[in-house]
Amino acid sequence: MKSLFTQQHLQITIERLAHQLLENHLDFSDTVLIGMQPRGVFLSDRIHQKLKELIPGVSIPYGMLDITFYRDDFNTSPELHIAKETQINFSLENKKVVLIDDVLYTGRTIRAGLDALLDFGRPESVELLVLIDRRFSRELPIQPDYVGMTVDSVAAQKVKVLWKEKDKKDEVVMLD
Repeated sequence: MKSLFTQQHLQITIERLAHQLLENHLDFSDTVLIGMQPRGVFLSDRIHQKLKELIPGVSIPYGMLDITFYRDDFNTSPELHIAKETQINFSLENKKVVLIDDVLYTGRTIRAGLDALLDFGRPESVELLVLIDRRFSRELPIQPDYVGMTVDSVAAQKVKVLWKEKDKKDEVVMLD
């Protein structure tokens, strides 16, 4: 096991990503944040909280998206898929959507997320923010707009993001 991010590094990276969003979206008047269930929500919660600190008084629409029934392996996988909650109580019609997930690997989860988003309206644009980009593992032509760290890894390795809320500590590790 190799540590890629410590708790302090993770905090600094989240702050940097929030500043990049602020630079590109300014007042967030037409922008919404959507966290991908289950583990992308931990990152999106923190990004949303940091943005609220950076621009107090500005309301940034924020939702959570479950893609369980949009997955291309939903009916083919022997494991039981348990859906999480989708909480999007606003239309995405003509909005700039920032989709947030923890790790970008093959791109299949993001493809499912894009399909699911369309149930909430047709966005003007969709940007992707990820904490970890495993860039040489892509199966679909999906690239992030905002990246915490790019990791070169082989298929046998796994990148795991540990969150204090779920795993009792903040850390990103690579498992062999």
